[in-house]
Amino acid sequence: MDSYLFLVIALLILAIGDLVVGVSNDAVNFLTSAIGSKVASRKVILIIAAAGVFAGAAFSSGMMEVARKGIFNPSFFSFADVIVIFMAVMITDILLLDGFNSLGLPTSTTVSIVFELLGAAVMVGLLMTHADATKDHSILELINTSKASQIIAGIFLSIGVAFSVGALTQWLSRLWFTFNLRKGTKRFGAFFAAICMTIITYFLLIKGIKGADFGAGVNRFIKENTLSIVGLSFAGSFAILWLLQRMAGVNPLKIVVLAGTFSLAMAFAGNDLVNFIGVPITGYQSYFLWQDSGLLADAFMMSSLAESVQTPRLLLYLAGAIMVVTLWLSAKAQRVTSTSVQLGSQGKVDERFKPNLVSKGIITAALGFKDFFTAAMPNKTLAAIDRRFAFEEVTDENKPAFDLLRASVNLVIASILIAFASSLKLPLSTTYVSFMVAMGASLADKAWGAGSAPYRVAGVVNVIGGWFLTAAGAFTASAIVALIIFYGGNYTALALFAIAIVVLIRSNLRKK
Repeated sequence: MDSYLFLVIALLILAIGDLVVGVSNDAVNFLTSAIGSKVASRKVILIIAAAGVFAGAAFSSGMMEVARKGIFNPSFFSFADVIVIFMAVMITDILLLDGFNSLGLPTSTTVSIVFELLGAAVMVGLLMTHADATKDHSILELINTSKASQIIAGIFLSIGVAFSVGALTQWLSRLWFTFNLRKGTKRFGAFFAAICMTIITYFLLIKGIKGADFGAGVNRFIKENTLSIVGLSFAGSFAILWLLQRMAGVNPLKIVVLAGTFSLAMAFAGNDLVNFIGVPITGYQSYFLWQDSGLLADAFMMSSLAESVQTPRLLLYLAGAIMVVTLWLSAKAQRVTSTSVQLGSQGKVDERFKPNLVSKGIITAALGFKDFFTAAMPNKTLAAIDRRFAFEEVTDENKPAFDLLRASVNLVIASILIAFASSLKLPLSTTYVSFMVAMGASLADKAWGAGSAPYRVAGVVNVIGGWFLTAAGAFTASAIVALIIFYGGNYTALALFAIAIVVLIRSNLRKK
């Protein structure tokens, strides 16, 4: 057995470990709203989320192209170079994500994988051209700069977009329903829920279907009948929800939250599965391409990675099964979820974060904007808005952290943004989108009162600071690991692999 086969096996084992640490981090994206609103028991929520993860696996295949050619141009790299990049990426990813999980902070698996690929590819590209004088390619040729910059810009742009859209949507929804949710739901619940269900159907079925392989006939039918499907979805949803509410006393917002949990879990699997298994699967496929060539590892150029290849469906569902098991068993997933729930809570909680200069500055600026806004609005209008937003702070620990209306907005808006990005083959950060939508909705919903705002804003600042730290740390660490493997050889890579696995096992045993 050659050493490269051992490296491919190591990559597949690292994929399992990355699925565990990745899901422990990303479970916050689709569980926070359902758990925070206590729409059902945790067991029911996990069952629905698990079903969404399995459904989303069918949408993941197209996204694998990001690992193959989204960050670097494979035609300039040999098989030996590509394996160095992939090993550096996976070793770094496991250690980085597990560190954030241990701190209970949600970070972005998309940002980590993109910047790890970028860091390792830049380092290997520089070493490769330095070692071989015949290779005089510039680093800009080796890196897919246009695609990489598009991905990076989309990821960081999503922070502002998600926060703004979440805040505006929640403010309008609360203005419509008020905090007297029983009365509002009785009058408008079925109609509002039907709109939410139609949005979920449109973006996850029609937009998300582009990434799935259901056959040309099915795809063409959906494309040609988009308006009819949307219309029937709204009419059918409204009729069913209205009947359930009137005849059986079912709260339509509960159905939206459960459906939204399913849809967001589905969008997560469709968009983020590439972060965990894209690199190992590409390494696995690269190995057999190299074996068939009969060339030396450093002579076989990986131009074939630029071609579109469908990922074997069995591997996708095996990955989905590992993700589901992690959802049920991971203590770290529960801790990361609790961070987001606390930051969006409508009542008093034990604040984890201390106010800092940045959070105080943000609050001062926000108060200044509020004063400007209130000065420009008529007093009668302000009084009417205040009446619509009157609420009693949650003091009972057993009550939900926030109500079903905010949970619905969190899930629907996050699903829209993530599914739309997936349809464009952009690996949008589901963590950034989900977290910032929830924080924007919390702000609009007056969850950040005068007493809690300094702590909550400090928490958001800490989490966002961790995101930027993820980008810088992922790039630097992956580049350093790639440097070590490049000069140390394949057995050094295997030694680093063993260290990463030991660290991961010890970390999870300690957390238990």
